[in-house]
Amino acid sequence: MNRNLDPKFVTLLEHKEPNLVRMFYDLRDYIIEMYPDCNELLYHTHALTTVFSISEKLSDAFCMIPIYTNHLNLGFNKGTLLEDEHNLLLGTGTLIRHIPIKTENDYRNNSVEKLIRNAVDFAKNDMDKPTKSTGQVISKIK
Repeated sequence: MNRNLDPKFVTLLEHKEPNLVRMFYDLRDYIIEMYPDCNELLYHTHALTTVFSISEKLSDAFCMIPIYTNHLNLGFNKGTLLEDEHNLLLGTGTLIRHIPIKTENDYRNNSVEKLIRNAVDFAKNDMDKPTKSTGQVISKIK
């Protein structure tokens, strides 16, 4: 894959534990392989986060990878609205749910793939208007 992340994001990522960085890149590739047209929105708030969206808007996002000090999650922006037949999603928020990621086995499986594909379909059906861009990295980091 040749989608370049913003250098500011990469610099912040380099301060994380190497195994966390490796898993981040693998999980990122996994999501993009499933939906190559997604846009990535990059943020640095309480966590360093890449958000995958079917448009250039956060409101059209289907999942995200927040990277914390010692762990990362696979988050679903509208997780409470998704069918989660294997009870993978954790959290207590109004919409967002997540899967804690410790190893590749936590996301490289049929159950998570199905959840991601369902999240993409949900986002497409929930979208207000067509996107202006696809396959872009859009940095929100200042």
